[in-house]
Amino acid sequence: MTTNLRSESIAPDDAVHTGPRVGVLALQGDFREHAHVLGRLGAHVSLVRRPEELDAVDGLVIPGGESSVMDKLSRTFGLAEPLKEAIAGGMPVYGTCAGLIMLADTLLDAIAGQQSLGGLDVVVRRNAFGSQNQSFETDLEVPALGEPPVHAVFIRGPVVESVGPAATPLASLADGRVVAVEQGNLLGTSFHPEITGEYRFHEYFLAKVAARVTR
Repeated sequence: MTTNLRSESIAPDDAVHTGPRVGVLALQGDFREHAHVLGRLGAHVSLVRRPEELDAVDGLVIPGGESSVMDKLSRTFGLAEPLKEAIAGGMPVYGTCAGLIMLADTLLDAIAGQQSLGGLDVVVRRNAFGSQNQSFETDLEVPALGEPPVHAVFIRGPVVESVGPAATPLASLADGRVVAVEQGNLLGTSFHPEITGEYRFHEYFLAKVAARVTR
C-alpha cells in the first residue's frame, strides 16, 4: 500500500514528451507500469496522490490493484470528491481492472462500505474470474482499435455484467461477457494492456485527452 504522498513526475527511458499532461492515480496498484507506457507514448506523466496534483493534469489513468483499498485511500486523502468532479466535468479517464471498478456506476460483490467514483453507465462484478491463480490470457477483437486482435491478460479481473444506454461495449469474450467499454471521455478495460506491451488502448485514451485539450 502506498502512503508516501510526495509529488513525483515520471520520465521513462529516452522518450520525447510532446503529448498532453496525464496523471496516473498512485494510491495503490501497478501505477508505474502505466506511467512507463504513457511516457513511452510521449505524454507528460505525473503521479497523482493529492487534489492539487489532479488539478495539474488533463487526463487520468486509474490502474489495476485492489479497488477497495483505492476507494478507502482516495477518501482518506481527500481525492474522492475531486475525482468525481473531474469525471463529471469531462476529464478523460482510463481505468484498467480495479480502475474499471472505480469508474462503474454500480458494483456487484463489493465489500461492505465500498464505493465507486462512477461515470460509466455499467454494472461491474468484482473478481468475476476467480482468484489470482485463475488468471488467464486470450485474444480479443476490438474493432475500435483495428487489427491485429488485442492480447489481453486477466488477473482477478472484473467483468461488465450489463451496459447501460450511455455506454458502448468495445470488446467481449467468446461467451459474450463485456470486458472493455467506453462512454464519452471514459474508457475501461477488465484486463491489463500495460503489462503486455499492448499500447493501443493507451493511444486511444491519449487521443481523447488531446482532443479535449485542443477543443
